[in-house]
Amino acid sequence: MSDDTTPREGHSGYERLRGTKSIAEILETAMSFERSAQTFYEDLVDRVSKPMRALVKELAEEEAGHYAAFMALKADPAVQQQIGEQVQIPPSDHRFSDYIHLPALPDKPDDQSILQYALGREHAAMEQYQSLASEVPPGPLQDTFRFLAQEELEHKKELEKRYYEVVHSGGV
Repeated sequence: MSDDTTPREGHSGYERLRGTKSIAEILETAMSFERSAQTFYEDLVDRVSKPMRALVKELAEEEAGHYAAFMALKADPAVQQQIGEQVQIPPSDHRFSDYIHLPALPDKPDDQSILQYALGREHAAMEQYQSLASEVPPGPLQDTFRFLAQEELEHKKELEKRYYEVVHSGGV
C-alpha cells in the first residue's frame, strides 16, 4: 500500500510547490501591476471628460503611492530576510496579472468604459492583496497587503459611486 501512496505524495508536493511563488516574485508582479495602473490613469487624464479628470488624476497618484509602498517594502530588512520564501498563489493571481497589460482605448474613451475597466482592476487588486495578506508571514509584508487591500476597496467604492452617477445620469 505504501507504493500506491508514494507517487501521490510526490505529486501533491509538486502540485503544492507549483502553486507557489516567492515573495520576490509576488512583489515584482504587484509592482508591475501598480506601475501599469499609474501609467494607465496618467495617460487618460487628457483624454477623459472634464468631470472624470480629477478622479483619474487621483487614481494615478494613489497607484504611484502603492508602487512606492512596494519599493519601500522591498528594501525593508525584515522583508529582505523573507524574499525567497514561497507563498501560495492566490486564486485571483491570473486575473490580477492580466491587468498588468493595458487595454487599447480610443482617443476619447467614454466615461462608462473607463469606469468599468477601473472597477475590474481595483477589484482584482483588492482580492489579490486580501489573499496575499493571509498567505504571507506576519510583519511589514502582511501589514502592507492588508493596508493596500483596504485602499483598493475604497477606490472600488468611489468608482462604483461614480459609475452609478454616470449610468443613471444618462451619460455614456
